[in-house]
Amino acid sequence: MILGIVSWLVVAVVVGFIASKIVDLRGDDPRLGIAAAGAGGVVAAVLYTVISGSSVSARNPWALLATAIGAVIGVVAWHAVRSRSVSRESYTRRSSYSTTGR
Repeated sequence: MILGIVSWLVVAVVVGFIASKIVDLRGDDPRLGIAAAGAGGVVAAVLYTVISGSSVSARNPWALLATAIGAVIGVVAWHAVRSRSVSRESYTRRSSYSTTGR
């Protein structure tokens, strides 16, 4: 059981690192993306084992696939939240929306 959970974490971290490098276009710290991938991967693997009724094993390729998919979803969600909450660009109002120029 412990080996299965460790394998989930290893797969989630590796996939999370790769996905974090692909998704991150702003140069943020990759550690938070990798942590989000680890959490997303473990949650996805736990959901897979609960839904499918399979045991926790390091040799279950479907659980590892669910871990990888969960890791990618975790990274994408983290970077979507991060990019919306922190913006480095200042707000500029479009002149076409202004009613004072008419």
